[in-house]
Amino acid sequence: MTSLDTRVAELSAQYLPLAAEILKECIRIPADYVDRPVDEGGDPDCGLSNHEGPRLEYLHDKIIEIGAVRSPADVGFDPYGNLVWSVEDPDDGIPRSEKRVVYFDGHSDTVKALRSTWADKLGGIDAYDGMVDPSAIDRDYLRSELGHLPPDDEWDQLIFGRGSADQLGGVVSEVLATKIALELADEGALRGVIVRAYATACEEDNDGGGPMYLMREVLPGAGPELVPDVVILTEGTGDAHKGALGIYRGQRGRMQIEVTVTGRSCHGSMPWEGLNPLEHGGAMVAEAARRYGEGEGFLDDPFLGAGSRTASWATLESPSDCAVPDRFTFRFDRRLTVGETPEQALADIEALDAVRVAREAGLTVDIAVPVYDQATWKGYTLGNPQVYMGWATPEDHSSLRVAASVYEDVVSPNLTPSPVDDGGLRSEARVDRWIFSTDGVGFPVPSDDTSIDVPSSKAWVDAGKYRHPAMFGFGPGIEHNTHKIGECVDQRELRLVIAFLARYPSAYAEGV
Repeated sequence: MTSLDTRVAELSAQYLPLAAEILKECIRIPADYVDRPVDEGGDPDCGLSNHEGPRLEYLHDKIIEIGAVRSPADVGFDPYGNLVWSVEDPDDGIPRSEKRVVYFDGHSDTVKALRSTWADKLGGIDAYDGMVDPSAIDRDYLRSELGHLPPDDEWDQLIFGRGSADQLGGVVSEVLATKIALELADEGALRGVIVRAYATACEEDNDGGGPMYLMREVLPGAGPELVPDVVILTEGTGDAHKGALGIYRGQRGRMQIEVTVTGRSCHGSMPWEGLNPLEHGGAMVAEAARRYGEGEGFLDDPFLGAGSRTASWATLESPSDCAVPDRFTFRFDRRLTVGETPEQALADIEALDAVRVAREAGLTVDIAVPVYDQATWKGYTLGNPQVYMGWATPEDHSSLRVAASVYEDVVSPNLTPSPVDDGGLRSEARVDRWIFSTDGVGFPVPSDDTSIDVPSSKAWVDAGKYRHPAMFGFGPGIEHNTHKIGECVDQRELRLVIAFLARYPSAYAEGV
């Protein structure tokens, strides 16, 4: 360990109470809006995709207040609605055009809180206020619900609430990391590097929307001081069995496939007078599930895993519950592994026997990729097809070598290892991949798109038809605990992620 490693570790411990305070407030903020009448400034969807405003405005002000930027001019909102702040050392003697650029990325929206369900199932834990009455918690239920929890006598280390693990803990880690890096700038924590940190909008509804905006509107024509060398995704990288704080270098892609079955409505007492889209559509869902269960049409990659498909959403248009419906629309969530393409995934649905039978019976079946047409909290509509590219950073990339080194220097010496078969901390760096999707899907761009000038020194990854900056994940939270009742994050992970993020940028600039 160097003296800088030691100082980073010391400050990450010193500022952990501040990090916990900020995280708890980020989790709590929607409670001020969800039950307030709309005409009094309320918002029943506060904190969800496209409704992140109050949380992001709080973070904006907090970043300035605690000194996580040099000046208020270094933090603000882009037109999409992402909160972005940057730090660097202007006195390090290195031209900005020659500095390494490291992005921190974390999304600021959450899934629905399901507050009443938390109260019914857990007793003493609130989706917004966290642990409110330890004596009232149904601990057996909580353990059955979550993938990993530490022993009961360590629960004082946990921060509960919707978004704690997915992904507000990662965003707060970015904030404290930039504060520490600034404070240690004179000791080299920002030498030769520019850090651009993001709290992105609308990831849960539209994976990678924030980065897609950057790749479309910000980086084309930009100078090297804006183009990333490395992107660190602070989505949780813990596994309930393999351990917390993995270094994740890839994920499968995903897409939405929307099927609209239009029939002919009639009175339910005379179904032969109509064409029932619900029954024909149900047959399509059942056949698709059977084919997936048998592995028909799915590839498997030794690193990213197999492709998958599941019915994920539906809506029915019908005049009443005593009628043959008029239209049935449903969607498949299709996860794409290496070698699978959106075109083939669509063709697989077109090839279902139930689709052919419905069309032969006179129904209309439309199969397409839906377009995300919702506006962000800033009013920006991205309008992207809902296809989200998978990616993998090669295991021998310098960004991962440096990540493993930083783990050994500022993470390993500051943890107590857990048993190897649970979700606790590990002394050894674990390089792995996510099961779910992250903002990383927004960074790949077509290889023939030359609008972004990427110097060869930035060592972007060439992935055939696409290219992207080197990316990896390192964030607090167990992947298997996200989106669940009782979601929580361990403060010990929070502290170590803050230290890692504060140390990585200068280590990368030094090591390449």
